[in-house]
Amino acid sequence: MSDTNDRKMIDCRQMPSEANCQLTMMGPEDDLLDAAVDHAVNKHGHQRRPELREELRSVLTAAPTGA
Repeated sequence: MSDTNDRKMIDCRQMPSEANCQLTMMGPEDDLLDAAVDHAVNKHGHQRRPELREELRSVLTAAPTGA
């Protein structure tokens, strides 16, 4: 089981979007990226491609302690 310090966060409000999405997700990096890619494809119309995963990885931040 991963340490809570390893948890990352991604917030749609930090990304350019016409949808005005308010979703914030947290979790272990690999799981979070899987969910963020699915969300970007299914809700925002992005194409599923390796570059999308790397773009999302670049905006991950550390999750707040205790979250």
